[in-house]
Amino acid sequence: MTPPQSDVTTLLVASSQGDKEAMNGLLPLVYAELRKLAARYLRRERSDHTLQATALVHEAYLRLIDQDVPWENRAHFFGVAAEMMRRILIDHARKHQAAKRGSGEIKLSLDEAINLTNERAEGLVALDDALKALAEIDSTKSKLVELRFFAGLSIEETAKVLGMGTATANRHWRMAKAWLYHEVTKSSVEL
Repeated sequence: MTPPQSDVTTLLVASSQGDKEAMNGLLPLVYAELRKLAARYLRRERSDHTLQATALVHEAYLRLIDQDVPWENRAHFFGVAAEMMRRILIDHARKHQAAKRGSGEIKLSLDEAINLTNERAEGLVALDDALKALAEIDSTKSKLVELRFFAGLSIEETAKVLGMGTATANRHWRMAKAWLYHEVTKSSVEL
């Protein structure tokens, strides 16, 4: 059962105002939603991924409680949580790419699976690089993509977090998707 948004927001505001116990009370309220978010991320990953949803949630939460962020509301919290999870997965993908390949553990008959795994890791890294480039050009559109794609927020929730109208958020979303698609496909062609 999802806790009332007001309970989560109340704890986040209290935490922003210096109440150290507020973050302790927050985890039980948001854990199930963070777990769903982590599971959604991991469904997009390779099948032999070594991170599990629980570990991803715990790592993200540990990073979240260290943030000195003036929490605005539930949507803001989940937006930052999604960004933390994305960073964890990007770091993991970069390490995976850098690791030696063909160490004898993988049989030759699995070449297609290896290629698929490497392509997914490369795709995630390419998306992260494109998002960084977009952030340099237009940080609002980059944040919008993080909130929509990684946090799973609706257009309405994203617009509220970013302090803009729904129509503007829709327009920025369409432009950002087109720009990212162009950048990611351009980098895959150059490879």
